[in-house]
Amino acid sequence: MNIQIKISSKRIPYVKAMKYMEKRVNNIKSGKGKELLWILEHPTTYTAGIRAKKEEILDKKIKVLKTNRGGKITVHNPGQKIIYFVINLNNRKKDIRNLINIIENCIIQFLKKYGIKSQADTKNIGIWVQNKKIAAIGVRVSKWIAYHGCSININNNLNKYKKIIPCGLNNNEVTSIKDQTDKKPVNVNKNLKEIFLKNFKNI
Repeated sequence: MNIQIKISSKRIPYVKAMKYMEKRVNNIKSGKGKELLWILEHPTTYTAGIRAKKEEILDKKIKVLKTNRGGKITVHNPGQKIIYFVINLNNRKKDIRNLINIIENCIIQFLKKYGIKSQADTKNIGIWVQNKKIAAIGVRVSKWIAYHGCSININNNLNKYKKIIPCGLNNNEVTSIKDQTDKKPVNVNKNLKEIFLKNFKNI
């Protein structure tokens, strides 16, 4: 797999990350760019996917950025890990459901390393710990190049979700690794990199 691994230690502004990924998508379309796996964090940023509704914004003072990913309104903030990718499905299975399944399995395997049992939901996309959402997934596909990715709540401030109806859920239906275990999450970037690379070979 000819994929560039990028792990950012500094928080990357959301708009800057989107511009970077869209440029990579265009480069791959023209045969000039490598595929990408990018692990990072954002400053606190509210984003609205293509299925978002205005009534899901509870605090009208917050700024919400529109994005072309799938899904509804969510928040990214420090302590939440973002795993972005740009994957060329022209060279693999042209199967979006298969891609989503692989992303779900990556997150489930990652959480298992911290003693957390989680599961996917066929009706509500994402990963759940019992009835609480711990990870969100949003993907866009352009000419069979899939990009955007997923977010996993590690030790971020969950109170930020109270300003919105996140992913169409009640605010008390969101959790994090910190909420679920007394163990401090260690080797987060390393574990994410290893698990995603291993599973992406099956795309």
